[in-house]
Amino acid sequence: MQLDLVCMNCRSESIWIEFITGSRKTSNFCWAFILFLGSVGFLLVGISSYLDRNLISLFPSEQINFFPQGIVMSFYGIAGLFISSYLGCTITWNVGSGYDRFDRKEGIVCIFRWGFPGKNRRIFLRFLMKDIQSIRIEVKEGIYARRVLYIEIRGLGAIPLNRTDDNLTPREIEQKAAELAYFLRVPIEGF
Repeated sequence: MQLDLVCMNCRSESIWIEFITGSRKTSNFCWAFILFLGSVGFLLVGISSYLDRNLISLFPSEQINFFPQGIVMSFYGIAGLFISSYLGCTITWNVGSGYDRFDRKEGIVCIFRWGFPGKNRRIFLRFLMKDIQSIRIEVKEGIYARRVLYIEIRGLGAIPLNRTDDNLTPREIEQKAAELAYFLRVPIEGF
């Protein structure tokens, strides 16, 4: 059994398990923290203009009038707090994480992902390996480059196997597609 710690994959002759990283990424932690600090700053400036007191020493309260600048700053601060709390919740719930399990011995494919809390928090797809038609690669270059690996299932259509923000190079996604297609014994489409 081969264990790849960098990609979090586990492979053997008959089983391929790939763990998918969810929202618990360093970049998401940084964005949530930066957004929280910025929104608290905006909110403090807005409140200090209302109270006519210096809550932040960088901005004398006389420079910012409550109407309209203080109200706008308070609004941006409250909006930023909502967005940063949303990011914090997605990080806490680890939305998007899960695994892909391909078992040639039993002929079963299982795809599991965590979603937002509620009725459909657990997303679990299970189907037979004989229903897999192909592995498909979608590559879109440009400002918003996107490289996605799909599995084509008879009757279900295309199911994405990786996150759209994985930033895989064309070589990496081709190699991943080739290895998976070889393991599943299916063709590759969409080069």
